[in-house]
Amino acid sequence: MSTPSLPPSFLATLPGRYYHAPDIFELEQDRLFQQYWYAFTHVSDVPQPGKYRTAQVGKENVLVVRGNDGELRAFLNVCRHRGTRLCTDEYGETKKNFRCTYHAWTYGLDGGLVAAPHLAKMPDVDRAEWGLKQVHLREYLGYVWVCLAEEPPSFEDTVISPVSERFGDAQAVDNWAMPELKVGRRITYDVKANWKVIVENFLECYHCATMHPEFLGVIPEYAEGYAAQYYVGRGVKFGEDVEGFTVDGKGGFGKLPGLTEEQDRQYWGVLINPQFFISLVPDHVIAHRMFPVSAHRTIVECDWLYAQDVPDEGPELDRSVELFHRVNQQDFAACERCQVNMASKLYEPGGVLVPHEHQIASAFHDWFTKAFGEP
Repeated sequence: MSTPSLPPSFLATLPGRYYHAPDIFELEQDRLFQQYWYAFTHVSDVPQPGKYRTAQVGKENVLVVRGNDGELRAFLNVCRHRGTRLCTDEYGETKKNFRCTYHAWTYGLDGGLVAAPHLAKMPDVDRAEWGLKQVHLREYLGYVWVCLAEEPPSFEDTVISPVSERFGDAQAVDNWAMPELKVGRRITYDVKANWKVIVENFLECYHCATMHPEFLGVIPEYAEGYAAQYYVGRGVKFGEDVEGFTVDGKGGFGKLPGLTEEQDRQYWGVLINPQFFISLVPDHVIAHRMFPVSAHRTIVECDWLYAQDVPDEGPELDRSVELFHRVNQQDFAACERCQVNMASKLYEPGGVLVPHEHQIASAFHDWFTKAFGEP
């Protein structure tokens, strides 16, 4: 099928096969998910020594645990003996060690090999060398970040800089004091769509007037079709009569103490490639972490983060959570309707971006093309 030339108003998306082909997804795991910093979990998921969480990062299952010294560490969830998965639960706690259920190789919370049957008869085995394979780990914005690369890219350049560039100020995001916020609610969505379709949706509001009536009730400016990421150093203002970022626009939980007057009554959205998206409003933060499962499926974990004194339950929290929960449901349903046609012959050359969506190309496609390289 011939591809028409694009008028100047249009930019091309990625070719269609990038959204559905298994071989592309396989390469993404090697070149993206296992090479870049990956938002893994909230620090509160591993609050005390022995608490751990596991999750898939690219082709690897990763184990994050808090050690007896209070430090967080990340390891490949693989026994060094015969490759058994050490921890099969997503969340758990161990009192002292990780013990493989196959041959009882045992590892400390620091990853060191503690014991194994007949290990004393093998004096040539270096226990430090045969401990769990450690993974690079950083903490930022209240989240645990991991990187599987032997030499990870600069955390400052690939994680911190996109946030600073969005605000036009390296310290502006610190006003939300995200490491001090708590997870008031977490909802996990199983989305039958490619992760890139979801990212592209997050980066544009051309669809907002069509799909998000509750959202526009709070932020009527979005009816113009420009997303928060379109602007640098500027949030999107609430409607004049809106009291809070809630499903009915009524009052929420006030203003977080560190925010400036210029940051009040505004919505800010920030993408950190490849899979972390945060939405910041005066009284809370919404954090999306994407876990790509296949070319056609993505698990999205969404956290609503509040000040410590905000109650964990009650109608006020429900109204606060419900607004973006509806946005998520509406967005993910749209992404799934796109995904079923990604293999259409009409979409082989890809789709197009109108001017309201051009930031998708600059904020995501340019990064993806450079990071992914040639198939």
